[in-house]
Order: sequence, then structure tokens, then C-alpha cells
Amino acid sequence: MPQPRTLRAAHPRPGPQPRCSSSPAWQHPYVNVFRYFRVDEWKRSSKEGDVALVTDKTLKSAVYRIRGSVSASNYIQLPRTSTQSLGLTGRYLYVLFRPLPTKHFVIHLDVSTEDSQVIRVSFSNLFKEFKSSATWLQFPFVFEARMSRRDLAGVAPPDARWTCLQLDLHDILLIYLSRHYGHLKSVRLCASLLVRNLYTSDLCFDPVFLRSVPQLPHPATVSKSMQDSVSLVAQPCKPPSAPRLLPDVSLPYKHSEVSSIDGPSIHGQDLPTWAEAVDVHTVVSNGHMSTHKSAGVPMPLEDAGFYKRFLPDPILRLKGVIGFGGHSTKWALWTKDGAAVVYPCHAVIVALRVDTGEQRFFLGHTDKVSALALDGRSLLLASAQAQPPSTVRLWDFQTGGCLSLFWSPVHTVCSLSFSGSGALLCGVGKDHHGRTVVVAWGTDQIGNGGEVVILAKVHTDFDIQTFRIASFDETRMASCGRGSVRLWRLRGRTLRSCPVDLGEHCALELTDLAFAQTLDSHRASSARMLYVCSRSGHILEIDHQSMAVQCTRRLLPTQTPGDPFPQKQTFNSGLGIAISSLSVSPTMCVVGSEDGYLRLWPLDFSSVLLEAEHDGPISSVSVSPDGLRVLSTTSRGHLGFLDIASQEYTVLARSHMAPVLALSVNRSRGQLATVSLDHTVRIWDLATLQQLYDFTSSDEVPHAVTFHPLRPTFFCGFSSGAMRSFCLENTRVLMEHTHHRGAITSLVISPDGNFLFSSCSRGSLVQYDCAAPQCCVLRVAANVVCQDACLNPNILAVSEDSRLLAFVGPSKYTVTVMESASLDELLRVDVSTLDLTGSHLDLAMAVCFSPAAQGHLLVSTSSNKVVALDTLSGRAIRELSSVRPIACSSLALSEDARFLLTATGRAIEVWDYSTQADPGCQVYIGHSEHVQAVAFTPDQKQVLSVGDAIFFWDVLAAPESDRSESRVPPAHEAGLGTGQLEDAVSGASGLPQQQVPTPSQTSSSPPGICARPPEDGGTFSMLEEEGPCKENHSPKGLRQAPGPPVLIEREARGDGDRAQGAAWGPRGLAVPPCHHSQPSALSTRKVKARPPIRPDSYKHFTARYKASTLAKSISFPPAGGEQLHLKAVVGYNGNGRSNMVWRPETGFFAYTCGRLVVVEDLHSGAQQHWLGHPEEISTLALSHNAQVLASASCCGSAATRCQIRIWDVAGGLCQQLLSHHNTAVQALAFSSDDELLVTLGDYGDRTLALWSTDTYELLSSIRLPEPMHGVAFNPWDAGKLTCVGTGAITFWLLQQRGADINLQVHQQPVPEEVGAAELTSLCYGANPLLYCGSSSGQVCVWDTSAGRCFLAWEADDGEIGVLLCSGSRLVSGSNTRRLRLWAVGAVPELRRKGSGARSSSVFMEQELSLDGAIVSASFDSSMDIGVVGSTAGTLWYISWTEGTSTRLVSGHRGKVNEVVFSPSESHCATGGEDGSVRVWSLASMELVIQFQVLNQSCICLAWSPPSCSRPEQQQVVAGYSDGTLRIFSISRTAMELKMHPHRAALTAIAFSTDGQTVLSGDKDGLIAISRPHTGMTFRVLSDHQGAPISTLQSTSKEYGDLGVEGTDLWLAASGDQRVSIWASDWAQDHCELLDWLSFPAPATLEAPSLPPPSLAAFCPWDRTLLVCVGLGVHEEVVFYSLRQKQVVEKMSLPFFAMSLSLSPRSHLIAVGFAECILRLLDCASGTNQDFAGHDDSVHLCRFTPSARLLFTASHNEILVWEVMDH
Repeated sequence: MPQPRTLRAAHPRPGPQPRCSSSPAWQHPYVNVFRYFRVDEWKRSSKEGDVALVTDKTLKSAVYRIRGSVSASNYIQLPRTSTQSLGLTGRYLYVLFRPLPTKHFVIHLDVSTEDSQVIRVSFSNLFKEFKSSATWLQFPFVFEARMSRRDLAGVAPPDARWTCLQLDLHDILLIYLSRHYGHLKSVRLCASLLVRNLYTSDLCFDPVFLRSVPQLPHPATVSKSMQDSVSLVAQPCKPPSAPRLLPDVSLPYKHSEVSSIDGPSIHGQDLPTWAEAVDVHTVVSNGHMSTHKSAGVPMPLEDAGFYKRFLPDPILRLKGVIGFGGHSTKWALWTKDGAAVVYPCHAVIVALRVDTGEQRFFLGHTDKVSALALDGRSLLLASAQAQPPSTVRLWDFQTGGCLSLFWSPVHTVCSLSFSGSGALLCGVGKDHHGRTVVVAWGTDQIGNGGEVVILAKVHTDFDIQTFRIASFDETRMASCGRGSVRLWRLRGRTLRSCPVDLGEHCALELTDLAFAQTLDSHRASSARMLYVCSRSGHILEIDHQSMAVQCTRRLLPTQTPGDPFPQKQTFNSGLGIAISSLSVSPTMCVVGSEDGYLRLWPLDFSSVLLEAEHDGPISSVSVSPDGLRVLSTTSRGHLGFLDIASQEYTVLARSHMAPVLALSVNRSRGQLATVSLDHTVRIWDLATLQQLYDFTSSDEVPHAVTFHPLRPTFFCGFSSGAMRSFCLENTRVLMEHTHHRGAITSLVISPDGNFLFSSCSRGSLVQYDCAAPQCCVLRVAANVVCQDACLNPNILAVSEDSRLLAFVGPSKYTVTVMESASLDELLRVDVSTLDLTGSHLDLAMAVCFSPAAQGHLLVSTSSNKVVALDTLSGRAIRELSSVRPIACSSLALSEDARFLLTATGRAIEVWDYSTQADPGCQVYIGHSEHVQAVAFTPDQKQVLSVGDAIFFWDVLAAPESDRSESRVPPAHEAGLGTGQLEDAVSGASGLPQQQVPTPSQTSSSPPGICARPPEDGGTFSMLEEEGPCKENHSPKGLRQAPGPPVLIEREARGDGDRAQGAAWGPRGLAVPPCHHSQPSALSTRKVKARPPIRPDSYKHFTARYKASTLAKSISFPPAGGEQLHLKAVVGYNGNGRSNMVWRPETGFFAYTCGRLVVVEDLHSGAQQHWLGHPEEISTLALSHNAQVLASASCCGSAATRCQIRIWDVAGGLCQQLLSHHNTAVQALAFSSDDELLVTLGDYGDRTLALWSTDTYELLSSIRLPEPMHGVAFNPWDAGKLTCVGTGAITFWLLQQRGADINLQVHQQPVPEEVGAAELTSLCYGANPLLYCGSSSGQVCVWDTSAGRCFLAWEADDGEIGVLLCSGSRLVSGSNTRRLRLWAVGAVPELRRKGSGARSSSVFMEQELSLDGAIVSASFDSSMDIGVVGSTAGTLWYISWTEGTSTRLVSGHRGKVNEVVFSPSESHCATGGEDGSVRVWSLASMELVIQFQVLNQSCICLAWSPPSCSRPEQQQVVAGYSDGTLRIFSISRTAMELKMHPHRAALTAIAFSTDGQTVLSGDKDGLIAISRPHTGMTFRVLSDHQGAPISTLQSTSKEYGDLGVEGTDLWLAASGDQRVSIWASDWAQDHCELLDWLSFPAPATLEAPSLPPPSLAAFCPWDRTLLVCVGLGVHEEVVFYSLRQKQVVEKMSLPFFAMSLSLSPRSHLIAVGFAECILRLLDCASGTNQDFAGHDDSVHLCRFTPSARLLFTASHNEILVWEVMDH
């Protein structure tokens, strides 16, 4: 037994002294809060709810336990009342507590600032993310990644440990609110937790192991078991030397192990008891967030050399940013000396020196910058971010430090203006109601340690586009907007304005203004002039003093007859040119207009001095302080300046105008390629960061890109499915391949350059041969890559040695490894099984190979993990768990496997991958949108990240040879000094200037500059940019095209210049026909929006992917003349949501299967089938009177909009067809009086529509801001309905005014008890109760009359998708497969108690576990019996009285591959991809037996022939994907034999006519002959080797018939259009080839896909005839005579056949097509009939032996047809 160790007190280390007054002497060195306030007496403190003093077994001392379902009702508060104050001035607060397992807790601190402002600081695991306001800071408290139940969001893990939370209150207020800490006013500790004590002190205690500390009390003794159970949670003691980035993630981790430290207990000791710490959670971010575990004991910083850390810290430093704008492209400012330009790039502010290209960064904003302002001395920089409520930052421009961060009273700041001295800052924006607000802040004290104060705030109804402070008087301002110019004046703290009388110009849309500038300060008259421009081309000169318009001019284009190009500009009447910006210097006025021209005028506007043509509308212009340069920006993201003296234009910055989707790095040429949603592919030089090429398409989006490693070529995949290769030497398209049917999602090329692989959204994988310059297609594999995967460059990966290919697929749960050359599958790993304890299945997100020597495959999963798998065995070697609750979408490993990069949301994580045990992690933020891809540069010295912009990061780590693990430098060496830190934050590393990019539809040259109007009739633009040098061009060079004479002529249009007839090429280059295929012409269209993100809720319907399309022309039989009648449907669509209805009172029972509504009589089993939907049905709803059924189907290839059909229940006819939603209908609901129908669109549609059931007219339609998961009408008031969704519950009130219906909305946030979960389901209970289920398993109860939640309890471990209530019972169903019955009779009584209600009054009566997540349910009024549907495709009959669940309807989970019948036709068997063989009773179609094989697919089946007539001889043989066959006995319901005759998957199987021999064929073309009674394979035929066997059939013949011996005649058909016919006598081991048929390949399909299957069968009415489909070049049925050895008949088909079956009793042939059609051919009459009903390709047709029934299957749907001829 280990001896107890002595825990000694922490060493006191004075931290930086706060600015508040020193603490009273009685508070030194610390205050034991519980002892001082005598908590146990409850006189100076208070308790509420379930608070008790208990003894903790771990600490072996008394602790307070606070528990309860509602945190706000169970707490300890110090002091007793809110009017009192603790008055504790200690800087640090220490809380020793333990969260209760699987519960939430909240800690509230009320902190008073020096100016007596009370700020609430809260910590809780309820919070999902950091939130802040002027009076409240909310910090999420997260637990380490060792939690086994990651689906429990933020709840405490089962092994939650004692934790000492250390808070630096001084730094928290200073960093987050720029306020100074005064004292701690009150503390409230809320459920659910155990708390031992609280301490305050001005000393920061380091957890070190010291022998003695004289000034501290005697130590305590703590056992070793307790030491292993306590965690330290510390907030940094040192405030950062410079402002840091605000965290946009949950609290990060910092792992360390510390020795134990003594501390007191509640009753005897005086210091906090700390034990061996494992976790240190840093609350305040230091510019980045770090997570690392050390292997040793943490020592004081000066002794830190004894343990290993992840250094350097930080390891990345921002070097350069490519991009401009983000929120707006009009903000670009000159510094006072004109040497630098300041502009925003999304969330980063860049200061760029125009002469050297050096970039400096201002980092801190967490959203896009919406406004900038620089004072006249270039000392203060102000910036605002777009995310409401807007925050404003003031920066020291020289050092890059943030001086102040404050919240603006304006909801969204759109404009900022500084006074010349920097003492006044004005901002303009909108409030919550959309009204314009003008705010004036005083900033004169900010440099002296003071704060920013609001001097004045004014609301106005006038539109303000521009607001500027006058340079001659800082108390005067001017603004302009639509129809108004106003002059403002600030007096004291009052801001007033007066309008300028615009007269006839009062209707102008004014865009910008500028005050006149003077060289002589005495010339005040000219300084009073104000210039204002308009969108109609007017320029108004307004006298500031008289407030009158002095002069009006208008910019007009002058055109010569027959010449469409403007020749010169005048100010006459006519249609004006829209002016977007102007700037004034003492000698000229600069105007930027939307026609793309920058024009310089003298102040008398007599003539144009200079003009420069840009490639897009100009958004802003600015004259430099010296008046020699003009800065201009365009709406297309280009920034540059015009040097007036030299008439040269220099490009400073360019950017993608939409998110960057992917990148690729060329090692040999040092180039970077990026693709973006702005339809461009851009090539950059890595050394200079200059753009080299720009390829643009207007009608398709590039999705993926990769360079060829050896040749100057790159490949690009597009949203249209096209893959093109481009040559960089001549900027031409080399070839185009269109083998993908969906958008390309990923491209990857092998490092040796031999193979290229592409994947698409429809799951196909294409392999290309890239060894030769002419890239050609080698293989096309369908349904291989995951079809559900989002656009991700890391879906595919190739190993370093080019030997292996890995990808996510074929499902989103699996990762497959193939040999890259042959595409032979080597390994398949199911990542969903890696975490068996979670209730949610893990998804694979991205893959990446480690260096070949390691042999690792890295897989990122949806549970925020990166798992390293062994590429040989698939075994998980190690696991990295991210601290961020966002899955990694992209990852990259350095060549030496030292560092791992992961992209998680808007952050980048860097892992110390070389450390095997507990690798460290650092997190970096700066992107304002999701990071799409990360990569290392070829020299491994830089990191690239792309998303909103392109970021270049320097890797600060030394080479591996220079690393030293023996010593970690102390803080003053390892950390950055003050100057270095500022430099690191501002990123002073140089970045070369960038060239202006020009989209393809306009000129690719820099803006044209001319001193006079152009005289030529057209302009020509150079297409390829000349090298990486700076773009300084003279006017002469603008009209010429040096280099290759590849030119494109432009014509001027009213809407701007666009290239005419440009096909795909660089910058709109008209490309000649390429060698492989001609790319289609590209037309102009808008950039596609990014697809909506599916909520993390299983409630949302997602249509199953189908490669099939509905046939356009169908020859339906005449009424009454149908030869087939649909008798039964086998299966229930578990993919639907709420797609089953049952009304016990009337017996009506309906559900969906594919696009059919099945109405079934539960007593007789008889079915009706309502057909009409073109796509899969998502949901159903039955009216309250059970007379009307509404069904909704999704949109797809057959329907551009969702169909909602209204059915008459009595007649089974469709009464109305509604269409409104675009993607899918999430829910349907009838009002209580059945007069209204509400339809709710899914996450992609987000529309709520209201219909009248009288006329079925659309009454109202509302676009929802967030996806909604469910909707329900109030049963007591038909004018009210409720929706649940993300973060809130929405109550709607319908108000009818005449014929109009208005919807009033009221939203309530999700209560704290539910946490950060989403409300996913709802149902009404007793009036006025509403029950809501959440994604975290909580059920909350709302009082709808008061609009409040008063009760919540934890009802499940997973998401609750179904809730039903009647009387005093509630049924809940979740994705954990559990169905629970709750007694809620006491809830109405609890409503009167409000938030004090306890969930203990609600208890669970019964629980049942089903076979899948619950998606639909219906119960009777007593809730005793009901029907429940699951995602497994099963409908269950539930009896709570008996506690049983009985299958009503069931089917296969996956595709049905085969149907076979017993000779007596009493039973049939089906085999599916889910690995099951199911035996059904043919009379009732009820499931009788099920044989299940795990992790394999049953591909083929055969039933023993009629010769095996005895019951014990009845067998079913099944072939599986692992090459095995299994024989099942029907009578014994057991497997009798398992054989493994094949190495590849079996694709066809058959019995011999005597049932003693089994023939099996595999996907490699081998045919094995086996004897079940011996278990031996005695012959293997390889004649079809190389193509999969698609058909095996055996029949009997007379001995010697057809000239060959043998009693068996059998055939084999393979995928290479070959059929072999054999005669055999297996008893004599005789097998002879009778005939061999070989057909040409089918004609090329219109859409690229796999070829149709080769099918053949013996003709039942003439055994010497062979019937074939899929063989030959045409769509036809071929009859081949074995006697005549020739084709004797052909019957044409509309499409290629996917399935074939011949009737044994009549001359009927059933053929299934991929177009969802079944055709019945009558060979006797030559007629045919088509039948619809299937939702997908009809891949299976089988007549029963009696030919009375026909079974057809598409995916997992089985339709049973009755043949009417019999």
C-alpha cells in the first residue's frame, strides 16, 4: 500500500499589480471565503434548492453538494442579498470544486470595476461558445478529450475530477472589456457540482513542490488516491504585453502534470487543497491557443528545463496575406507620409508599404472588418467589425497594439471618420430597427491610459452613405445619402445637423463627399467648399457656410455615331455615368465611376487631366497627402495607385472575391494554384506572392486543383463534372474529360506523376494515366467514393511512394485503401466502430498519408479526432483529439512527419506529431470563414491556409538537427520580448507587392492611362501577365501586347466590358479545339452559392442518392388492359421522417416506400398503392377528421420543386398538387379545425408556407433565418403554431384581416438547462403545455400561455426525434433506438411552481429498444398501443400493456440483390447488401426466417431445385462479398455449410438440376464447381477471367441432345459481353463447352456510367433458345438459337436493360430499366406494356415458378405484381 505523501503549500509569486487600490491588510495574503463568511451558518450567505453538506470520499472532508435539474433554482450565494457586497479586492480567485458527472453547472461572479460598473463573469459547461456584452462575459468550460461519451456535448464526464479553478479577474476585465478591476461583489455557485472552498488573493500560486513556505499555514496530508483525482484549472497570471486575438473557440487545454501541494480543508486548514494536476485550462487566449501534455513535473518557469514542451510557442507567425476587402472593397487609406496603405482583408487589417511591399498586420477582429479610419497624424487607427453588435478597436498604428476595445451602440457600423488630431471619432451605422445612428466618441484620453467615451449619439431617418469630419474644424461634419446632404456640428455633448437645400437635386442618390483642401491656411473661403457626387453622374459644389449649392456638374459619356466606345467626358445634360467616389486635393478632384474609369479633373472641371481604366467598377478613390498619387479600389477586389507624375499604375493587392476552395503547390516551379467560388483558377508565385495567371469560367465553378509534379501542367475539376488539364507554357487547355456525372469533389496525383485520381459528388472514382502528355482515362469506378461527402480536397490521398490510394468511401463511415495502379482494394476500415461507446456514428472527413517509412494513414473524423491507422492491418495506432468542437476538414503532414496541420472551422491547429505520447497542439485564428485547406510549402518552411483569403505563415521551428530536448529556456528566453511580441502580433515580415488580377470578361492589363480621350475604335488586352515583377506600365504599353499575339477584342456595353465568345482559358482566352474533346462554351452567370450545411440533427430528411432518372416517354397500357397489377409492396422507407400515420378510431394505416404511399388494412393485410410522386416521399400528415392525407416528396432530376399531394382518403385519389419548396419538405401539419395546412421546408429551403385547405391556395410564405426541425399547430387554438429549431422555440400567431393573413412571431431562447443543444421535436400536452425534445436528450416543458419554460429533465442519451403526448403519458423516441414511456401527470401541477419545479415528479414507466433510430410514431388516445417506424426500415406494433414490440412491416436496410423461390412456391428468399438472407411466406409476405452475416454483403442466391422435394432437402445457397458461399437449411433454420471457393466477391450462383452441385462465379470471372455434401471445389473455369460473372443458369436437357453428352445445360454471362453455354454431367465429372457468344460493346451512353449488365437466360418455352439483353450495341432483346447457331429474332427496347426475367408458363418477358420503368413484353403478340412505381433503377425482375406473380426490386424496395393472364 503506497505511503501518503505530504502536500505542501504553493509558492506565492506576486503577479503584475492591478491598477486598483491595494487590498486591505486583513485580506493578505489570502481570504478563506467560506470561513470568513461562515457559510455553514447561512447568516451572511444564502442557499436555495437542493444544497447539502456531505463528506467526499476523495478529499475525505466535508464539501457542499449542489444539485438539481434547474441551475437557477439550486445554488449557494455569497453574500446573502444582492444589495450587499463581498468587497474582496484580491486579484486572483481560487475555486475548488467538482462537477457532478453527466450534469451541467454554472458559476456566476459579479465583479465591480473601478468606475462602479458591475460585470457578470460566468463559467459553465452549458455554454457552447464564448459570448460577451458590455456587462456579461460567458466562458464555456470544456473537459478534456478523454470523455468516452462525446455526444454528451458539454456535460461533465463520468470521471469528472476535483478541479481548482484559478481566475485572474484583473486580466479578464482588462482584456475583454478594457475595464479595470475593482473588487469581487458576489458569487453564485449553481447546480450541479460539489464545492469545497473559495479563496481570493493578490498572490499567484505556482503549483510547485517546495519543502516549506514560512508565511503560509501548516501543510495538509492527502492520500495518493486523492492526488490522482484533482485537476488544476488556471488562468494565466501574466497579462499579455500586447493585445491578443479574442478566442472564437471554447476554452483550450494546456496539459501538465504537477506535484501535489498542501492546502487546508474547510474545518482546519487555510489554503486550497491542490493535488496532482493533469489539466490546465487557459481562459484568456494569448494570440493562439495551446494544448500539450508534458511527461515530467512542471516547475517554476525558471526551472522549466526539466520537462519536454512543444516549442517554439508560437510555432507559426503570419507572414503574408493575399486578399483585399471581404465585407466591403471601399476601405483603403493613405498614411500621413504616403509611404503605406492600410486596408482590410476580411478579419485582418494590413498596412502595406508601397515601395517595398512589406506587410504589417493588426490582428484581433473575429469577423470581417466593416469600416476603417486613420487620424491625420497616423497615430490612431480605428476599425469596426461587421458581426453585430459591432465592436470597435482603437490601435496604436506605429506599434500595432490594440489600445481599446469597446462595443458600439450601433448594431452594425458601416462608416468611421477620425478628426485630424485623433481626439474625435465618429461612426455611422444601423440600430436593431434599421434606423440610422450617428455616434461621436471622445478618444483624446486613450493615449494617457484613459478610456473611450461616448460624447453624443443621434438617431435619424435620413440615409447616410458617407460621413466625414471637416479638416478645418473638428466640431463640424458633413454627411450625404439618398436625397440629402446634411451639415453637422458637435457642441459639448450635443450633435445637431442641418439639411442643405438641394433644390431640383433632392432626388439624387448621393454616394460620396469630400472637403476642399488648401495649401494656404488663410484661404478659408475655398476650404469651406464641399464636393458631393451622385450615382447619376452629378457633382455638387456646396458652400459649407451658406449651406447652399454653388455649382452643379454632371459626368456624361460622349459617343460618336457608330462608335460604341466613349470618346470624351463632358458635363452636359443626358444620361450620366454613376460616380461612386471622389477625392479632392488643393489642385484637382479625382473621380471614380462605375464604368471603371479613374479621372483627374482640375477644380474648375474644364477638361480631363488624366484617366485610368480599371477592369471593374471603382468603389473608392483617395489622393495621397502629397497629392502625387491616387489610390483606387474596385468592386472586384483590386487595389492599386496611380503615380500622377509618371502616369504609371502600380498594383498593390488582388484577391479572390469568394471563398477559396482548394489549393495545390508545385514543387519544381515554386507555384501555388487556388480555386474559388468566384469561378477563377489563379496561379501564384510562392517566392514573390505575385499572381502569374488567372483562368476564369462564367458558368461552372472550379472545385479542385492539383499540379503535375514533373511537367508545367495542372489539372482542375469543376462543378459540371468536367476535369481539364492546362498547360502553363502556352496557357491552353490540353484536354477535357467528362466521365463524372456529379461535381468533382477532389483531385490528387501520385508523387511520381503516373496516375491522377478524381472523385465526384455521385461517388465515382476515375483513374487517369498521366505518364504521357496526353492524359487518358484508365478506369471508371462507380459508387466507390462517399456520395455524402462535402466538397473537400482531402477526400482522396496518395502515399508518398505512389503505391497506395486512400479515400473516404464507399460510405461516409468507411475509409478504403487501394493499390493505386490496379485499384485493387487492399483495406477497408469502418471508422464508426472506433468509438463503440458513443451513441452517434463517427464519420470520416479527410485522409492523409504519413511518410512511407511510417506507414500511417491519418483519418479525421466527425468527432473532432484524427486517427492514425496502419496501412497494412487497418489497426488504429494512435489518436489525436482536438480541443475544438469542430471536425477537421483538411489535414497535412510535414515531410519529416514532425508537424501535423489540421483545419477546424476558422482555426488552424498545429500538432507535434513526432511526439508519440500526448502530442502538443497549438491553435491559430485569423480567418473569418472556414478554412478550406492547409498545406506545407515545398521547403517546409511555410504553411498555407485558404478560406476567405490566402494566408502565409512562417514556421518558426528550427530544423530537426538543431532541436534540443535537454533544456527549455526560461520565460524571458523562450517567450518573446515586448518588442518581439508586438512584431509577432503585427506580423512585420515583408510581403512583396501583388499585381492586379483582371477577370476574363474584361481587360487583363493594368488600368489604361491616357492624357486625352482614346481615338481607336476598340481596346485590346494582354492575356498573360509578364513575370513576377511589379506592374509599372507606361501609357504606350497599354495598347500593345508584347509576347505571344493572343488577343481578345472587347466591345463596350452599358453594363461594362465583357469578353465576347470566350471559351475556357486564361483570362477568357478563346481556346482552339483540344486534342481529346472540345470544352463547351462558357456563358456568363452568377457565382453559385455554397450548398447549405445540414444541421447536426437526424430529424432532417436526406433523399437517398439515385443515379437513375425517370423516363420521359412511357407506353402505359390502356385502362382495364393491364397485364400486371401491383399486389403488394414489401418494405418501409426508414429514410423518411414522420412518414407513417395510423388512426385507431378509423383503422386507417398508411406509410411510404420510395415514391409510393401504401395504405394497408392491418386486419387483412390488403394494400392500396397511391402513385403520383416523381421522387422519394419525405413525410406524411393526416387531417384530424381522417379524410385528407398530405404527402410530400423531395425535388430531384424528375422534379425541380417538391411536390405536395393532397389525397382523398375515401377514394384514394389525388385532389390537389401543391408546389412551393425547393429542396425537401421537413414536416406537414393540419390545424385543429383542418382549415389550414402548414408545410415546413428543410435546412436547404428554410421556408414556412401556410395553405388554405378549402382552395389550397398559398396564404403566406416566410423565409426562416435558421433551419427548423419541427412544426405543430396548437390543438386549442387553430390560429397558433410552434416551430423548434436551432437555439430557440418560435411561436407564431395567425391574424386574418379580410383575405390577408399575417403571421406574428415570438421567439424564446433555449433554456440554460437544455444547454447548447437544439430543439428537435415537439408535441402539445394538456392545455397549455408544450413538450420539446432536444438533440442532447433533454425534454423541456413550456407554458404556452406565458411563453416560458418551467421544467426540464434528461430523457435520453441521444437526440429526441419523436414526442407524443396524450393525457398523463408522454412517449419519446431517439436516435439511440430507445422508445420510452413517461408519466407526466404531475406536470400541470408543477407549472404553478414555475422555474422551481423539479423533474423528480416525472418518471419513466417503460422502455423498449428497437432496431434503429425512431423516425415516426402514432399511438391511441390512451397511449397503450401504437405503431413506430425506425431507420432500419421496420414498422413495429407497440403494446405498453404487454411490454412487447412486434414487427408489422420490415424490409432490407440496403439494396436487395436477389429474390429466389421455393419449388412449391410457398416461400421466397431475398438477399441484400445488409448481409441478411430473409425467408418470407409468399402468401402473406411476412418474414419467417432471417440469416444474418455481419460486415458482408449477400450478392447472389439460389434455392435448391425441384428435384430436392423433401423438406429436409430445401436449402438456400448464398454468395457473399468476401468470396464465401453459405448453405442454409430452411427446415432446420441453420447454416449447414460454409465454403470459400473464391478470392473475390461472388456475383452469381446456381444449383445443378439435381441439387448436388453448386456453380458460383465471382467478379474476376472465375467459375467454381463445388459439391456441398463434401465441401470441396472440384473444378474452376477461367474462360471468362477478367470480367465479372453476371449470370449463371442451369437447366435440364435430354442426354445427347444438341449433339453433346450430359443432362445439364448451363450458361454463364460476363460483363465483357460474352456468353458461354456448357453441357455437363457432374456425376461423371464431365463438362463440355457447347457454344461461345461474343458481342460488341454497347454504344456510348449519353451520361457517363457503368455499362449495362450482360444478362442471358434459357427460354422456358423453347430450351434451345437463348434470350439476351445488354449484349450488342443497341437497346434490344436478342433471341439466339443453339441449334441454328445464329440470332433468330430481335425485339427493340427503349433503354438498355438492367434486369431480365422470363415467364415459365407464357411467352412473357419482364425487363427492368435504369429509368425506373418495368416493361412487360408479350412475345406471342409482339406488344409491350410499361409500368411505373419504383423510385430507382429496376435492377431485379423474377417470375415465380407458377408465373402468377412477378417480383421486382429497386434498391431496397420490393414490388409484387400479379400477372393478370393467370
